[in-house]
Amino acid sequence: MAPHAPLPPADTLQAAADALRRARADRRPIARISETFGLAGVDAAYAVAELNAKARVAAGRRIVGKKIGLTSRAVQQQLGVNAPDFGLLFDDMEFLDGDEVPTSGLIQAKVEAEVAFVVGRELRHERPSWGEFLATLDCALPAIEVVDSAIADWRITLVDTVADNASAGLYVLGSRPVAIGRLASSELGMQLAVNGRTQSVGSGAACLGHPLRAAYWLARTMAARGQPLREGEVVLSGALGPMVAVGRGDRVTVRIGGLGDCALHLG
Repeated sequence: MAPHAPLPPADTLQAAADALRRARADRRPIARISETFGLAGVDAAYAVAELNAKARVAAGRRIVGKKIGLTSRAVQQQLGVNAPDFGLLFDDMEFLDGDEVPTSGLIQAKVEAEVAFVVGRELRHERPSWGEFLATLDCALPAIEVVDSAIADWRITLVDTVADNASAGLYVLGSRPVAIGRLASSELGMQLAVNGRTQSVGSGAACLGHPLRAAYWLARTMAARGQPLREGEVVLSGALGPMVAVGRGDRVTVRIGGLGDCALHLG
């Protein structure tokens, strides 16, 4: 699959966006849109995602952050890519530690443990240096991302997940921020438990070597696209270990060394 194939006609992109939006509204997964609509390359995928992002904003939702996907080298190899992808976080996706998270809008939910960063000020440079990037971050928090796919049985390709807003669902943030300078990769060991039983373990090294490296990739990518990270935005930096399928009634607890705990109840 060519990463930068020519864009399909506008009506094809809109039809793909409409199909994804209907699938989520009806909670009925669909076949790969990459095959149904003949989409190839990340440019087409991001164009579809942007159409649905504009529809969400037109409906009154606000963009409050970004999420990074495909930070695992193993998953990158599986999908034949050598870089992460990104999606947008909207205000109606956010929940806080201990909240009951509704499953009513989800199709086939899975959970991941992640490090979330809060941007302290806008990153104005088009090609930010590592130091400039670090200077914009305010704090870090433990987080749980509830990922969800509109593609049947999670049989996604790169195009499908990118077009589907990087398979974003909901997210939960911890309540005790930690200064960026206190993050050490050796301390970012992770345990994720469902109903009291450990289901996933990992570490910061699973996220492009360190979650800050993943967030730096996002900062540079968004700056190059003319959409720099803005003050107050949340960045979900990517999974620290394997994702786990969950359902209504499940209680999920995440513990990340150096950051603390974060929990949710799926209602």
